Amino acid sequence: MARYKNHVADGHQGHGRTRRLLTRYAGWLLACLSAVLLLAGADNARAKERRHFLAYHASWYETPAATAEATTLAGIPGFMDIVALAFARPDAVYAGDLDISRTGLQYPYPGPLLRDAIRLLKKRNTGTRVVISVGGKNWHRFDEHALARLVRDLGADGIDLDFEPEDPACTTLPAGKIVCGSYALWTDYIERIRAVLPRPFLLTIPVWSVGAYGEGAFAEDQPRSPWTGSMLGVLRSSAARHIDIVSIMGYDAGPRYDPERAFAAYRSVWSGPLLLGIASQPVDPSSPVPTAKDVARLMATARRDAKGGAMLYALRVCSPETGCQHGTDYRALARDMCLAMRLDGCDRQVP
Repeated sequence: MARYKNHVADGHQGHGRTRRLLTRYAGWLLACLSAVLLLAGADNARAKERRHFLAYHASWYETPAATAEATTLAGIPGFMDIVALAFARPDAVYAGDLDISRTGLQYPYPGPLLRDAIRLLKKRNTGTRVVISVGGKNWHRFDEHALARLVRDLGADGIDLDFEPEDPACTTLPAGKIVCGSYALWTDYIERIRAVLPRPFLLTIPVWSVGAYGEGAFAEDQPRSPWTGSMLGVLRSSAARHIDIVSIMGYDAGPRYDPERAFAAYRSVWSGPLLLGIASQPVDPSSPVPTAKDVARLMATARRDAKGGAMLYALRVCSPETGCQHGTDYRALARDMCLAMRLDGCDRQVP
C-alpha cells in the first residue's frame, strides 16, 4: 500500500508539473498570438492609410530603349503607386499581337518591349499598378473592346478615362441645379469600360478643375467657365459606383483658381479616393507655376483628408532635357510632392 500511495503521490506531482508547463506555454503562445494580431492590425491600418500618388508618364517624351531595363518607365519609384500611360486614343485601333502603332501611345519602342517594361516596373515595386490613360478626340468612335484588349495584352491594371468634352453643354436651372449634356456621354463611357474590364481592374478619372463648382456652398466660386459643375451629375449618378479614383486637374484654370477650394467641392460629392493634381508645366500661361511652398500647402490639404492623395502631370514633361518655358522640373516636383505627402521612398531618383 505504501508503494501504491507513493505512486499516486508521484502521479499527482507529475500532473502538477504538467499543468505548470502548460500554463507557462499557454501564456507564451497567447503572447505570440497577441503580437501577431497587433502586427496584422498595424498592417491593415497601413493598408487603409495608403496614400495614392498617380503620375502620368508622357509617352511622347520617353527615350528610345532596346531593353526594359533601359526605359524610364521601368525605373519609376514605388512611391508613385499608380502610373498612367499617356495617351491612348478613345478610337484606338488594336487587334492584338502588341502592335501599338495605331493606339495613340507614342512610346519609341515596340509593344512587346512596353509590356516588358511594365512587368519590370511592377516586379521592382509590387504595389505599383499601371493604367492606360485614354484621351484626345474622336470619342464618338470610342472602342472599349480594343482598349480592354490593349490593357490585358500589356499586363496593365485598368483605364484612366480622360474625357474632356469641348463643350459640356452645362445649364444652371432656376432652382440653382446644374445640368450638362455631357453627363450622358460620361456615364456611357464609364459603364462600357467597366463592362469589359470588371474589378479588380482599375477605373480612374481625371476631372476638370472647376467641375464641382456651381451649386450650394460652391455656387459662387471662381473662376466661372463652361466647365463649372460639369462633373456634378456624373459623380452623383449610378455610374459613379464603377469609379475607383478621382483626380482633380488642379491647374490650367488661371490665377484666381484655388485648388484647395476645388478639393473641398469635389469631396462634397465624392466619398472615395480623391487626388489633388499639380502640373509640372501648365498649358495656360496665366496659371501660376507651383513653388515648393505651394506644393507643401496643397499636399497638406490632400493629406488632411483620410482618402486624399496626389496626382502629377506629367513625368518626362518639363526638364532640362525636354525644355520648359513655363514650369518646373518634374523630378523636383515629384520629390516635393512625395515629401509633403509623407510617403515612403521619397529619396529614390525619378528617371
